[in-house]
Amino acid sequence: MNLRTISISIFAFLPVLISSQAPAPDFLTVTAVGDVLMGTTYPVTILPPRDGAELFGSVAQFLRQGEIVFGNLEGPLIDDGTPSKCGKNNVTPQQHCFEFRMPSRYAKHLKEAGFNVLSIANNHSLDFGREGLESTINSVTSEGIQVVGGRYVAAFRIRGKQIALIGFSYLGEGINSYSMLDIQRAREILRRTRTYADHVVVSFHGGAEGKEAVEITQGEETYRGERRGNPVAFARAMIEAGATLVLGHGPHVPRPLEIYKGKLIVYSLGNFVAYGVMNTKGPSGLSFILQVKLDMATGDFLGGRIVSVELKGRGIPAVDPSKKALNLLKELSATSPFEGRPRFGQNGELFPTNPPARRPTVSPEQ
Repeated sequence: MNLRTISISIFAFLPVLISSQAPAPDFLTVTAVGDVLMGTTYPVTILPPRDGAELFGSVAQFLRQGEIVFGNLEGPLIDDGTPSKCGKNNVTPQQHCFEFRMPSRYAKHLKEAGFNVLSIANNHSLDFGREGLESTINSVTSEGIQVVGGRYVAAFRIRGKQIALIGFSYLGEGINSYSMLDIQRAREILRRTRTYADHVVVSFHGGAEGKEAVEITQGEETYRGERRGNPVAFARAMIEAGATLVLGHGPHVPRPLEIYKGKLIVYSLGNFVAYGVMNTKGPSGLSFILQVKLDMATGDFLGGRIVSVELKGRGIPAVDPSKKALNLLKELSATSPFEGRPRFGQNGELFPTNPPARRPTVSPEQ
């Protein structure tokens, strides 16, 4: 057999090999959960069994299904340090000030669960000051997890597209957070990020708290006299400025979902892990894992799934076969003031308000 015959033989198989390769998906998958607090060592030590090794045991399989896996880290990872938020005369629950501290070694549990990005834009990241924040960032980044909040922008390169995540909260702009209270400034930050990112996912920590907060308002919200922003105005402004997806957390309860201009807004993901230090009664103990598909070209919401979770025992997440969180989200969305609402399937499927228009195809004869 001469060289020419060998070449023809090889190239004869190339169309078969090429056609057998599955095309790259034209959507981005994002998995997101709410507040993660894996116990505390301050002011008293309350840590989970087996040093936290089983905290995510029953839910990790669902977390690992996203290309981007997001959660809000509701406190610092540091082994010592000095509390800086409440002050020595203001640390009791009666005075409504709480400081938390998780062991830095618990970063490995976050990695094993599947997280690859965590928000530090919240009211507990600085419970132990800059030292606590730096320890947190060092702990999670050493496990390959990015952080998002303020000047810390997470970046992913996925199938040729640049994906950025930025973090806001109701607090003033600082080292760990941009402020959602200044919507015009937030628009500028979003537009600046869009100059180098194909898609921007916005995280915000804001809105009222507690069981009464499950129903969204369309105005400024407060909690115990503190301004907590206008979640609806903020989230819609972010979509208008170019955001692909908006993820809210902070109210400690699930809140409705909205589809606005084809994009998904989640106003609160609720608590996800709240071991020993948070109220998990009623809606505070209902949570969910959000799995969504976003059009890689337009960023539009294509569909997804709600995995219902219930916090068991002292606040450990477990998949809830009775789907209480899903049923709550259905009820909240049905009674919400939003025109754009996702449609829910019986098993947690999420569908756009209207199916997206199918892209035109060209037949071989044309």
